[in-house]
Amino acid sequence: MQPPFIPCHRMKVAAMSTSDLPPERAYRNAMFMGGRHARPLRILAEYLYPEERFASLRISDTIVFFGSSRIRSRDETATALEQARANGGDVPAAQQAVLMSRYYEDCRTLARRLTEWSKGLEEKRRRFVVCSGGGPGIMEAANRGASEAKGLNVGLGISIPNEACGNRFTTATSPSVHYFFMRKFWFVYLAKALIFPGGFGTLDEFFEVMTLVQTGKLRKKVPIVLFGTEFWDQVLNLDAMVRFGTISPEDLLLFHKTDSVDDAFDFVTRELTASALALPGGRW
Repeated sequence: MQPPFIPCHRMKVAAMSTSDLPPERAYRNAMFMGGRHARPLRILAEYLYPEERFASLRISDTIVFFGSSRIRSRDETATALEQARANGGDVPAAQQAVLMSRYYEDCRTLARRLTEWSKGLEEKRRRFVVCSGGGPGIMEAANRGASEAKGLNVGLGISIPNEACGNRFTTATSPSVHYFFMRKFWFVYLAKALIFPGGFGTLDEFFEVMTLVQTGKLRKKVPIVLFGTEFWDQVLNLDAMVRFGTISPEDLLLFHKTDSVDDAFDFVTRELTASALALPGGRW
C-alpha cells in the first residue's frame, strides 16, 4: 500500500511547526532517564544526592545499625501472641517473635545511649549520628532510640517492598535509593557498624564490612559489634573457616561479640574515643 500523498506546501508547514518547538532536554525526558542508557546518570545521582544531604546536615560520620526488618517491639509481639492464643493462630511463631523482641528493645536502648553520648561531644560537626536502613524492625528500633534522645538520626531507604516507606522515627531521611550497592556505599563510607540479628541482607552487609576491613580498604579502625551471641554462634560458624584455612585466626578479632547493651556501649565509645575522635572529619 502506497503512503498518502502530502503536497509540498503542507510538508513545509509541518517542518516549520516542528522547528518552532523548543529542543527537548534529555534530563527532563522520563523515558530516557528511566532507561538503560541513563543508568550511569542514576548511579551518579545516588552518589551525589546523599552526599549533599549529609553535607547540609553537617554529619561527619555515623553509627550504622544493621539488622532484620522482621524483629518487632515487645509490645507489638506481646499483642500478637495474645491474638494468636485467642484466635487459634501460630502460637509457637508468636512466642519466638516475643523472644526476638529483646533485640529490638536492646537496639532501641543502645541507640538512645549512643545518641546521648554523641550529643555531649564538643564538635562543630555532628559526630556518630545513628543511621539505619530506614525500614521497620531493628532499623526502626535504632531510629526510635535516637529520637527518644532527641537526636538527629538518618534512614537510608531503598525501593523494596518491606522498606520502601521508611519508619516514622527518622528525623533526617536521605532519598530512597534503587541500587543496593549505592546504599551500602553510603552505609560504609561514614560508618562505625553495629550489627544485630538479621537475614540475608544483614549477612550481606556484615560480610561486606568485614571484607573491607580485612583487606584494608577501610583505612580507619572500625569498631564492629555482633550483638546476640546465641544467634550469631548458631548462624555463623566462623571457627570452621579458620579450621579450613580460608580465614586467619586473627580475623576473628576484627569484631566484638556481646549480649550486653552496657558492654556494647562501652566498647564502641572506647574505640571511637581512642581512634575516630583523634582524627578530623571521620571520613575514609
